[in-house]
Formats: sequence, structure tokens, C-alpha cells
Amino acid sequence: MTFTNSLIRLSGLLSLAASAQAAAYAVQDTFDQTNFFEGFDFFSGQDPTNGFVKYSSAIHANNASLAGYANNGIYLGVDYESVNPAGGRASVRVNSKASYTKGLFIADIAHQPAPACGQWPAFWTFGPNWPSSGEIDIIEGVNMDTNTTITLHTSKGCSFSKDSFSSGDCNAPGSGTTGCGAPTGNLQTFGTGFNEIGGGIYALEWTSQAIKIFFFPRTGPIPTDIASDTPDPTTWGAPAAQFSGSGCNIDEHFMNHQIVFDTTFCGDWAGKVFNDDPVCKAKANTKSTGMAACQAYVANNPADFKDSYWLINSVKVYSEGGALNKTTPKRFTS
Repeated sequence: MTFTNSLIRLSGLLSLAASAQAAAYAVQDTFDQTNFFEGFDFFSGQDPTNGFVKYSSAIHANNASLAGYANNGIYLGVDYESVNPAGGRASVRVNSKASYTKGLFIADIAHQPAPACGQWPAFWTFGPNWPSSGEIDIIEGVNMDTNTTITLHTSKGCSFSKDSFSSGDCNAPGSGTTGCGAPTGNLQTFGTGFNEIGGGIYALEWTSQAIKIFFFPRTGPIPTDIASDTPDPTTWGAPAAQFSGSGCNIDEHFMNHQIVFDTTFCGDWAGKVFNDDPVCKAKANTKSTGMAACQAYVANNPADFKDSYWLINSVKVYSEGGALNKTTPKRFTS
């Protein structure tokens, strides 16, 4: 009799444990077509990556139809009409008002900027005093790239070994500008391949033990627990990229991240490798090379950027155990 009661009690404990695991992540913030621009600020300062771009204020982006709600999603585009725009091509960069430390971030994206010479789109997170608080690049590529490169940038003292999906010193070559990257090799993760299937879902799981990036193409299968707001990454299989191991104390190198979507042009990456892309090199003015060739091309070929837009269905942030480490800046009104 005692043995039977023990089994009953054990069964109950297992059920509770299963329920706790299923409810490990709880949704805290949802940004979609009902409130996205209430949760994100327009960055209109000088591009930190030295791009040939003029980031738009909210007022300019609205007046120029560079940002808004469309097709039940959030549209973030670029100027694809102006020839030789002074100071760079108009574009949009938005940063979340809140900052987060750890959690699960799920972005449902229908379209990302189509590949174009001189272009550099990205969906990423970063903290203050770059790179001391870290950066996580989820979607990123330049020029005619066909798949995303998932990259971390940090301050010194953070590296991952080859038993992880990625390896190397994330501060390389010493300033954090190179970081440690993991090319996915999946043509559906970026640009043309992504857009042809109607996009997909990216998920960043950030814990003290690991930083993992998952990708689920619209063609499926997409975990049903994502749609039901009860995500359980332990059931999703292998991530597209994982950064873990004893070489990096994640809690010391990653904190207080804002969520960012942007599209810039040329700059420290796309401009420097412009002539390395055979398609772009063939299109460039033969009298110029590198950064100059990139800027000249972007300035004179606006129609090439008609499909350089983000269409975001939603971004959701989940906390583990119901408590989110989030910082929202104080805002003062007159």
C-alpha cells in the first residue's frame, strides 16, 4: 500500500515537473501591427558603421513612406527613387525602447531586404558601451550574400571552442569588429531564398549557459508551441548556431541589449568587400574601387533597392520563470 501511494505521489510530481517545463517561458512583451512603433525608437544619428546612409526620424520616415504598417505587419524600407542623394541613401533603423538581459526572443518575419550590391541589412541586439556589453547578430549579410552569418561581438576574454557551432575569439582582432561568426549555409535564411518562401521565424535563446539561434522556414515545420505562446526550445532540435562552453562567461559579456532592425549601405563591411563580390564588381564604375565604388553604385542605382524592405509580423520577448530582466528608460514629459 505504501508502495502504491509512493507511485501516485511520484506521478503527481512528474506531472508538475512536466507542467513547469512546458511553462518555462512566459510572454512578456509583444510588438506587432498594433503597437510596434510604441515600443521602438527611430535612430537618426550618424551610422556607427560609417555607412552611406541617412537614417530617418519618425516624422521623415512617415512622410516619405519609409516606415509604417502594411499587410498586417511592420514595414521598414529605404529610398529607392532618389539619384545621388546628398550624404547617403535614406533608410530606417529602429531600436527597442526597452533593454533586455537574457530571455527568449522570437521574430516572425515575412520579408527581409532582397540582396543588392552595396546593401547591409541586419536584425540584431546590442548593449551599451560597445562591445563591452556584447552584440548578437541574428540576420546579417552584405551585397549579394545568400545566407545569414550569425555573429557575436564582445569585449576581451570571450571565446568559444570547436565543440560549439562556432569557435574563436569574439573580440577578434582586438576591438570586437570581427567577432566570432557561424555561417548557416542555409539559403532560406537570408535574402532571396528567405523571401521566396514567405519568410520564417527566428528565435534567440539567451541564457547564462548558451546563446542559441533557431530558424524555422515558413514552409515548416514550425513548432506548434510558438503559435500557442508556450515555447519550449528543448523540443526544437539542433539550433542553426550555438555559442557555449567554458571560454566565455556569458553573464559578464552580454547584458542590457536593445533589439534592432536596420538597413545601411556600404560602410565598414559592405563597402570594404564590395569588389570581392563578382556581381558587384562587374556592375561598378571601373574608375573606382572599394568604398568609392560602393557609394557611387548605391547613389546612382536607386531602383535596385525597391525590394530592400523589412516586413515584420511580430517580435515577442519571453522570460524564463515569468521574471524578465528588462530595463525601460525613464521618459519625461513637459
